[in-house]
Amino acid sequence: VQLVESGGGLVQAGESLRLSCAHSGGTFTSYDLGWFRQAPGKEREFVASIGWSGSRRYYADSVKGRFTISRVDAENMVYLQMNSLKPEDTAVYYCNSDPPATSYWGQGTQVTVSS
Repeated sequence: VQLVESGGGLVQAGESLRLSCAHSGGTFTSYDLGWFRQAPGKEREFVASIGWSGSRRYYADSVKGRFTISRVDAENMVYLQMNSLKPEDTAVYYCNSDPPATSYWGQGTQVTVSS
């Protein structure tokens, strides 16, 4: 089982980034999948999730209207489109099943938003 996040970087406030998560397929295509983030000195928190069929999406209030989660199971990929980024979005972003499983946490991808 492997989840590999990519696409992070340093951007200015108001700009956009698209995060990608490659998973190993198989049973992941039947899981709800999510994005989570951890800012320095803070607990890891939920950002967004998408149902196994792609028909249900949930977002944290702090990102609602700015972030969009999507999945392409044929490619074993999950995406997080992040628009109108704010300095408070600065964190390491992770993908995982939803609810998350301890054994699935990867290295994450760093997103830094400057003001």
